[in-house]
Amino acid sequence: MSKVEIAPSILSADFKFLDKDIKDIIKAGVSYLHFDVMDGNFVDNISFGIPVLKSLKEGDYHLVFDVHLMIIDPKKYLLDFINAGADIITFHYETVNAKEINSLIELVHRYHKHVGISIKPNTDVKVLDPFLDELDLVLVMSVEPGFGGQKFMEPALDKISYLANYKKKHNLNYIIEVDGGINELTSKECIIAGANVLVAGSYIFKSNDREAAVRSLMQ
Repeated sequence: MSKVEIAPSILSADFKFLDKDIKDIIKAGVSYLHFDVMDGNFVDNISFGIPVLKSLKEGDYHLVFDVHLMIIDPKKYLLDFINAGADIITFHYETVNAKEINSLIELVHRYHKHVGISIKPNTDVKVLDPFLDELDLVLVMSVEPGFGGQKFMEPALDKISYLANYKKKHNLNYIIEVDGGINELTSKECIIAGANVLVAGSYIFKSNDREAAVRSLMQ
């Protein structure tokens, strides 16, 4: 089994001590940092945007900046996030016309960045079949996007298994990422199903021992 990566979501970090929090998770052994970008339209919540990403990119963190766009018009802002320092940009299938997806994938690749698509819990994973050979990442939402601290939704495991089997059958290389309700129990289920990257927010940042929290997700 290949190494599973943990992508702490800074949405759950303490922004008064953001530098300290990020250095804590680096010490814990993570190599990804997850950015949940929300516009108050596609989801009810509003988070942060380009200035936060840009300022952190200027720091000496040496992390993969994994940007998850929960916004209704991702095409309008793709280049802004690329220029701000995103290494991976993931947009939602539900926010775009299916005919536009290939052009968005091509646009991100043109700037030598990785691109992903995310699906909400009620979206059939098979809608992604036409695009999987071009994607670098698929993000399975195991909660409704918009707020942290929700309970893991079990049907996500079937989606992860489907994507893992499809990848093997067609000899593809996309990363399978899971976001929502990840803890020491659900992480194991996701890994067994075939997940490569686990996004966790409150489970890590609210822990008294962040290094132990990260380790518990990787085992």
